[in-house]
Amino acid sequence: MYSCIGLAFLLLLGCGVLQSDATVAEVLDQNNKTCIYAEMMVNFTVQYETSNSTLSTAEFVLPTNVTTAGSICGNKTVTPFLKISFGNGHYWSINFTHSNTSYHGDVFIFGYNVSDSTIFHNASQKGVIKVVANDTMPPVPMDHYYRCMSDDVFKQGNVTQTFWNVSIQAYIKDGNLSENATVCSADTPTTVAPVTNITTIAPVTNVTTAAPTTTPKPTPTPKPDKETYKVSRGNDTCLIITMGLQLNYSTSAQAPWEVKNIDPNVTTASGTCGNDTSTITLNENNTIYLVFSFAKHSSKTFYLKGVNVTTIVNGSAQQLGINNNLSYWEATLGSSYMCNKDQVFKVTDKLFINTYDLRVQPFNVTNGEYSTGYFAFPVGLFKYKTCLCWNPQMNIPVCISQLQDIQRFYNFISVLKDALNKSCKSFTCIQTNCFEMNHNNNKNMHIAK
Repeated sequence: MYSCIGLAFLLLLGCGVLQSDATVAEVLDQNNKTCIYAEMMVNFTVQYETSNSTLSTAEFVLPTNVTTAGSICGNKTVTPFLKISFGNGHYWSINFTHSNTSYHGDVFIFGYNVSDSTIFHNASQKGVIKVVANDTMPPVPMDHYYRCMSDDVFKQGNVTQTFWNVSIQAYIKDGNLSENATVCSADTPTTVAPVTNITTIAPVTNVTTAAPTTTPKPTPTPKPDKETYKVSRGNDTCLIITMGLQLNYSTSAQAPWEVKNIDPNVTTASGTCGNDTSTITLNENNTIYLVFSFAKHSSKTFYLKGVNVTTIVNGSAQQLGINNNLSYWEATLGSSYMCNKDQVFKVTDKLFINTYDLRVQPFNVTNGEYSTGYFAFPVGLFKYKTCLCWNPQMNIPVCISQLQDIQRFYNFISVLKDALNKSCKSFTCIQTNCFEMNHNNNKNMHIAK
């Protein structure tokens, strides 16, 4: 069993989907002293068109072997600029700006070379394509460094960049790295003051002592009711979704966050189904409209591509949030996506959706019923692209495209040893995110897409 896992582990390393060490980039000034320092882990996912007009997805990490040629330390008239070059013509760069007391990242650029056939197989385009984004680094005091261990995801069109374990400092004086960190908000724990209830028992005397007032506890928002919604094409059901649905949103930077449960008793469903896209609109009592748009990845999987939420206030429509560049709820065509775990999905900075007991199938619905489901466990054992999935037929695909700690993965597989066969016969390594362990009569464990 352990030899099989070990071999599978080595093969996964060969697939090029893991990054176990952070990339370090250091820029030196003319006196050979450090002026910019960066340490980070980055995962790139790029969807591109092949020469036969199909879409393919390349996924790769920022390697540890990089150069910083073209970087600039900066001075009073020129801002610092960090350029990290790697592989066959790929690069990532960021320029910094500052005030009298602080600095921050301004714009970063990811340039990927689709002529690199080792990553972009059979790509129709050639040359370097640039993706530009505004950095979200907060102001960092001079002589401090910025640190963010949590995931920070940037999605621009067909490109997704995921950063974690980031430490970066510009404007370094005399080559001395600072020990003072400015930490990102995602790494900052929310501190809640404990509620202390003190009950005083009055002694038996002629004096009556009043018990102190008990601080009332806030009433939590109840879990939303679960409902199944369907879309039909003609007389046939073509889309099914089951869930309890909750919205968390803020209408402006100054407005407080609000929590809204969608009430299935006053919610109706409508929508359309196509060959490549399907849409369902949930209408709660003509006061709030939620549109979920699904699409296909090539001819193999489906995913949630867009969410649009609009509310009606005093007869006027107000958009709470829209994003048509999502990549959630991915599963194989002909199956359904399932997750009994409560999940939170970001739509925009001001809108999050919470789902409870989710199951969805937007394509290939037969007889108005769900097909075989991929049961998703968004566990926190390690970082991965989507989730840990369990097919009720005992096929267990494990997606690990953003694995941070290889040892955690090995330990996790060891925990499953009693549920798997003790022998395996064949391995096949494919450029992919996942491997699948088939627990069936063939007694094989495959690494497969």
